[in-house]
Amino acid sequence: MIYEQTKAACLELIRLERADVRPVRLLVIGASSSEVGGGQIGKASQPQLGGEIARAALDAAREFGVGVAFQCCEHLNRALVVERRVAEKYGLEPVCVVPYPKAGGSVASAAYRMMDEPVVVEAIQADAGIDIGDTLIGMHLKPVAVPVRLAANLVGEARVVAARTRAKLIGGERAKYNL
Repeated sequence: MIYEQTKAACLELIRLERADVRPVRLLVIGASSSEVGGGQIGKASQPQLGGEIARAALDAAREFGVGVAFQCCEHLNRALVVERRVAEKYGLEPVCVVPYPKAGGSVASAAYRMMDEPVVVEAIQADAGIDIGDTLIGMHLKPVAVPVRLAANLVGEARVVAARTRAKLIGGERAKYNL
C-alpha cells in the first residue's frame, strides 16, 4: 500500500499540466518513515517503509525521465541523495557522507542503496517537490513554489504536501505577463 500511495502521488505531481508552472525535470522527495508508520517524525524510523517510498519515487521518476533527489534528515543538514549524473548535470558538488536510517533517514538511506551511482549534495533547486510527513522541503525548491493539492494526499498515516514552481512575476502594477 505504501509503494502504491507514494507512486500515485509522484505520478500525479509529475503529470500535472498547468500553464503557470515549470515542467518537472528535478523532483525533491522529503519523507518521514516514522510519520508514515503512525509515529512521530524522527522517533520511530522504519527502514522497510523507507525502502518502499524510495522505490516508488524512483520508479515514478524513471517513467518520465525525471531526476529525483531524496532529502536526508536534519542530522545531515537536510542534504540530498541524487544519482551522480544528476549532480553533474546541475553542477552540484558531492559531499562525503553515507546516510543511514538514524543519521540521514530511512528513505534517503534506502534511496542511496537503490541508486546506480549515488552521491550526496548539500542543496538543490528542484522544479517540484513532495513532502510526506512534514519534513520541510521548501529550502530545496526553486522560487516560486505553488502548492498543489493532490488526490493522493496520504501515504500511510502521513500527510502529503506537494508543490510545483513557476517563474517569478516581477515589475509592479504596470507590468504585463502576456502578449
